[in-house]
Amino acid sequence: MIDTHAFNQTLPTAAHRSDRIYSIDVFRALTMLLMIFVNDLWTLSGIPAWLEHSRADQDFLGFADTIFPGFLFIVGMSIPFAIRQRLAKGESTPEIVRHIGVRSAALLIMGVFTVNVPELNEQATGLSSEWFQILMVIGFFLIWNVYPKRDDSRKWLFTGLQLLGVGVLLVLAFTFRGGDSAGRMMPHWWGILGLIGWTYLTCALIYLFAHKRPVLLGLAWAFFSLLTIAGHAGWLRDLWPDGPRDWILGNGAFQSFTSAGILATLLLTHFRTTGQSRRLPLLLVAIGVLLVLAGLVSRQFFIISKIQATPTWVFLCTGIAFIAYAGIYSLVDQQHKAHWFAPIKPAGTSTLTCYLIPYVYYSLADLSGLSLPAGLTFGLAGLVKSLLFAFLIIGITAILGRFKIRLKV
Repeated sequence: MIDTHAFNQTLPTAAHRSDRIYSIDVFRALTMLLMIFVNDLWTLSGIPAWLEHSRADQDFLGFADTIFPGFLFIVGMSIPFAIRQRLAKGESTPEIVRHIGVRSAALLIMGVFTVNVPELNEQATGLSSEWFQILMVIGFFLIWNVYPKRDDSRKWLFTGLQLLGVGVLLVLAFTFRGGDSAGRMMPHWWGILGLIGWTYLTCALIYLFAHKRPVLLGLAWAFFSLLTIAGHAGWLRDLWPDGPRDWILGNGAFQSFTSAGILATLLLTHFRTTGQSRRLPLLLVAIGVLLVLAGLVSRQFFIISKIQATPTWVFLCTGIAFIAYAGIYSLVDQQHKAHWFAPIKPAGTSTLTCYLIPYVYYSLADLSGLSLPAGLTFGLAGLVKSLLFAFLIIGITAILGRFKIRLKV
């Protein structure tokens, strides 16, 4: 989730190219494009079932079930670059820990807000869910927008805007009523952003303290993968009666994806610094194939289920992420086709902004009372509509970026 330079710039010279990994931006952008696309499938009917999320008890891997694991994988790939950059600037370990903590807390706060919206009791709260979402996102932007660094009076203006954002979120939190009107805002679950926050907190701290010993990073991935297996196999039942799913870190599945991304970056760095980068895609594909095979073996014991976060789902999706990144790396960094993906650049560099805009879009659409003709929400026409919607959101993100409106935590 680090911010990197625009990948539609002129390619750097060979001397500089080793410091620049365009494929990470592209992978993040493609993942966000697909995330917006699959998140819009709820507005459609008459579409293939394999595109959607599978049910919790269904032994099936839907296309939508592979997107979030891919995003967690790219979060892991980004962590080493972000921390190395801070270490190179001379930041101390306590300073980096503080940065990791602040970033994670921001994601957790946003996660708690977004996950409570469906529980909103409009009459008891005195606010419609549409306006609640709009004000919520405005609060996020006021607090976590990337404001220009100033030493003049505008510095106080930016601080005032951030305080205003804090005030907006506090008012929303205190006025919120859910369910039977007695329920307060609570982390019923952490939401996508909250899950990313806990996962980032865990894996970033592990990398910070273990980056000089890659073996420990490999063991971390093995531990989280084994934890996922142990939870579903019932090995922890006596030790932990309620099971790890009630723990804030889940059952280790999300950390497994992100730890795998960290290991992918270690391989990437090693092969590039030793001049063997041409061999990297083949190795990544080989690792991906082995993980897919591990998933197929695991299926003899556990179903494929995103909702249950089964080991089978973890192995299959991690393998898919390795194979997908191998293809993107080959195309973007080896064949220098980064400019092909310039239209979706904002999704890779302003990812959080891109993710939150649909909350406002859907709310405004509901408030307007307007709706698309049924023919545009059915079958192939509906799929084209959702894909165009994803590109529209990225376009809005680009426009906001030109006005210096961009979230960064």
